[in-house]
Amino acid sequence: MGRLKGKVALITGTGGGQGRVAALRFAREGALVVGCDTNAAEHQITADLLSEEGFTLYGSAPVDLGDHEQAKAWVEAAVAECGKIDILYNNASAARFAPVQDMSIEDWNFTIRNEVDLLFYTTKYAWNHLAEQKGVIINVSSTAAWGGSKVAGISAHSAAKGAVVSFTRQLAVEGAPVGIRAVSLSPGFIATPGTAAFMENPVARAALLDGVLMDRPGEPEEVVSMAVFVASDEASFITGSDIVIDGGLLAI
Repeated sequence: MGRLKGKVALITGTGGGQGRVAALRFAREGALVVGCDTNAAEHQITADLLSEEGFTLYGSAPVDLGDHEQAKAWVEAAVAECGKIDILYNNASAARFAPVQDMSIEDWNFTIRNEVDLLFYTTKYAWNHLAEQKGVIINVSSTAAWGGSKVAGISAHSAAKGAVVSFTRQLAVEGAPVGIRAVSLSPGFIATPGTAAFMENPVARAALLDGVLMDRPGEPEEVVSMAVFVASDEASFITGSDIVIDGGLLAI
């Protein structure tokens, strides 16, 4: 505990599975956590969970980070309330799935907007504040950036998450002269409320676990534990990397 003491961490998607775990863990490690989500009710549940442990979840909901004006307002409110930004944890995303020949233009654009554009907006508006603190950017990608899947329909998601990895590397290059580190995390199949339908479908579950050496989904805590390390001073020589957390899927 205390690995992030005194740091201000902006975490997106704090109403969701990994975002909720991240908000709790980062607060326990000493960070002031500023969150947001499109779902105000779920965001409030996270705020209540933090409050039960004596912490405060700053930030607001609903916030649509795919709207650059809302992203800017969220970042600026965080600085006004907490005084600085040490960590930007771009966790939030949303995608739609269909075989490439059946995917609508609307669904393609929705996925790119909600997995790439929103990440650019938060980073753009937080950049100068992060430079002042020699801060850290953590972007959540996916193993979909590195390989195809027998579960059809992830073309837009794969393209978006591949962009996240490439974008992060460029952030590392541009950030180094001003002291900003940038790292992406690529989880495999993680057990969250958002993946519950896949876990409950035996065919989908078997396909998603095909090739996973650990033969189980990952847990949000296993991704967030890596994020804590990356955000801490212990990882001060790590930038530009994509860290895969996949139970051995890409080892084969």
